[in-house]
Amino acid sequence: MRRLLPLALATFAVGTDSYVIAGLLPAIAADLGVSTPVAGQLVTVFALVMALSAPIMGALTGGLDRRTALLIALGVFVAGNAVTALGTGYEVVMIARVVTAAGAGMINSAASSTAGAIAPPERRGRALAFVLGGLTAATALGLPLGTLIGRTDWHVTLWAVAGVGLVAALGIAAGLPKVRLPAASLGDRLRPLKEGRVVALLAVTTLVFLGAYTLYTYIGPALREATGGSEPLFAAILLVWGVGVLAGNIVAGRLVDRYDPARVLTWPLVVAAVALALTPVATSTFVSTLVWAAVWGAAVGVVVVPQQHRLIALGPAAAPVLLGLNSSAVYIGMALGGGLGGLVQEWFAVVPAALGLPAAGVTTVALLHHLTTVRRASAVLTGAR
Repeated sequence: MRRLLPLALATFAVGTDSYVIAGLLPAIAADLGVSTPVAGQLVTVFALVMALSAPIMGALTGGLDRRTALLIALGVFVAGNAVTALGTGYEVVMIARVVTAAGAGMINSAASSTAGAIAPPERRGRALAFVLGGLTAATALGLPLGTLIGRTDWHVTLWAVAGVGLVAALGIAAGLPKVRLPAASLGDRLRPLKEGRVVALLAVTTLVFLGAYTLYTYIGPALREATGGSEPLFAAILLVWGVGVLAGNIVAGRLVDRYDPARVLTWPLVVAAVALALTPVATSTFVSTLVWAAVWGAAVGVVVVPQQHRLIALGPAAAPVLLGLNSSAVYIGMALGGGLGGLVQEWFAVVPAALGLPAAGVTTVALLHHLTTVRRASAVLTGAR
């Protein structure tokens, strides 16, 4: 696992960079002389560029050894954050965020494909979970820490993220051997995209995160009754949720090394759907909300590792593209979830806590679609025999 530590540090930097800007928007808006909604486009554009660039850059860099690909990606990422921190105008900062997002999208897929390549098959799940743990740790720790640092000066947070990326790059340059994926042309790396199974798996990822972020995007207003408007109590709930996500990620890595990854995913989706459906009741008090946040977070945390494992199994040579697409599916789901949550509140005039019900509905659709893909895969395997 020591060789994987710089990879986890790299994904931690990406995760922190992805989430922390939202907490710094008022300060950024004031400093750049724009409104908070306009500053909010920095978050939207970053997510969209990550979603679009990850599979494209994965395809273009799939022929490079993984160390070189990671160093290029981290170089772009660090440079983008440095320019963001130095930027004094909105246009410059926006361009810098686009550059940073392109590097960030490359990092996630390159780090995961590297972990999948250097780990023996029987430990691949744990390796993927360890590297992905950097991303989930950012949810639990990076966001609150970055926001705390940024209260004095938002530029400092961006410099800190750039510093973490630089340390990760030095660790990769010094400790990661050259790792090449199975030889394949660009056409070979793109060929799995024509398979219906790939599209089906990506749809599960998108639906799960669409459901989760239908509620999570509006988690502050949704938990107002439980927190009484207290920021420390709200931060405690987010921390518990993030720790739950991290725990789910770690457990998922161990489970997929022992059991069928497709079946590992089933029960967490059931738990997530039930937890979301119980949101209006479970978030009535602070203590019950902590329990609810831990359970829901753990269920969400399981999802990505078995999905990555299944995609790598479909096409090892195409791993950078497939994992990039899975990363895109996550961010697309997050973006669509925020939009769905807003529309539900506008059209049906529901309180934010009630968003758990449509979120549970979408998650149930994800579960049913997942079960359908498992049955189809079993039928194909049985027919082949």
